[in-house]
Amino acid sequence: MEEKNRPLARNIAPEKLELLIAIVYSDKVRYYTNLIQASEANLYLSMPASGTSERAIMNYLGLNQSNRAAIFSVVRQDKEKDLLETLDDSFTHLKGGGGIAITLPLSSIIGTLVFGFLSNDKRTIQS
Repeated sequence: MEEKNRPLARNIAPEKLELLIAIVYSDKVRYYTNLIQASEANLYLSMPASGTSERAIMNYLGLNQSNRAAIFSVVRQDKEKDLLETLDDSFTHLKGGGGIAITLPLSSIIGTLVFGFLSNDKRTIQS
């Protein structure tokens, strides 16, 4: 009987979270944010981007147009590999879809509900 009264959030082994940073062409932001959202990311932010990299480096990375955007998103570590592979495939095969993406580990998230939202874990939602 004790188990039923115990909040669900305490029974959850948390997934680690990663910050995804993707640099893409501005006209493809909606396409890439939809891809990111499909991998259960609840939070993403996009904004215009510019940089100081040399032209040769930008050409090498496939970012030779000047209208770029940065997409920041929080993704679960267990979804990271598949998402990066999907993004890489789109960068390679989508016409005008070049870009670059990296992930960085998030080491500290405070609060069960915040963590549940960011990790898209519906078990932490209290009714």
